[in-house]
Amino acid sequence: MRTFESRTRAARIAAGLLAVCLPLAGLLGACGAHAATGSREPLSAFPQSLLAIREASGRVVNFKIWMADTPRRDEQGLMFVRDMDDHAGMLFLFSGADPIYMWMKNTYMPLDMVFIDGRGRIMRIAQRRTPLSLSLIPAPARTHAVLELKGGICNRFGIQSGDLVLSSLLTHGR
Repeated sequence: MRTFESRTRAARIAAGLLAVCLPLAGLLGACGAHAATGSREPLSAFPQSLLAIREASGRVVNFKIWMADTPRRDEQGLMFVRDMDDHAGMLFLFSGADPIYMWMKNTYMPLDMVFIDGRGRIMRIAQRRTPLSLSLIPAPARTHAVLELKGGICNRFGIQSGDLVLSSLLTHGR
């Protein structure tokens, strides 16, 4: 009988926790889910800039990029974008002090994620990341920027670790 009472009591406690936690989780999700709703910002509203990558061979590849310059834009990134030009991308800036994890939530096309250090050197490239995946993609320590490009572009243009990213934006990590 004690076992039954314990199970009944445990069930009541669990039900009570669910009654409190589910609405709270909904509120927290709603606070961070603006990009998943109609309130997402069009890419045309993001600041734009030019960026170049100088390969070890000396060849330079130019890109027109959008800048994720606010926490809200950081969160939205390239979510819901279905295609983009081969010479387009999005740049995210960081302080380099904290661990960085990227993901592909609500991102419908594969992306190459280019992890950049404080001097503009490419430290690592996570190529052709799986669309819509919730798997975390860790950045190397001391990453100051992440450049997201259309999946396969790094391979197509010969962009590799050690290449140099040239942009005035890289001197302004957050």
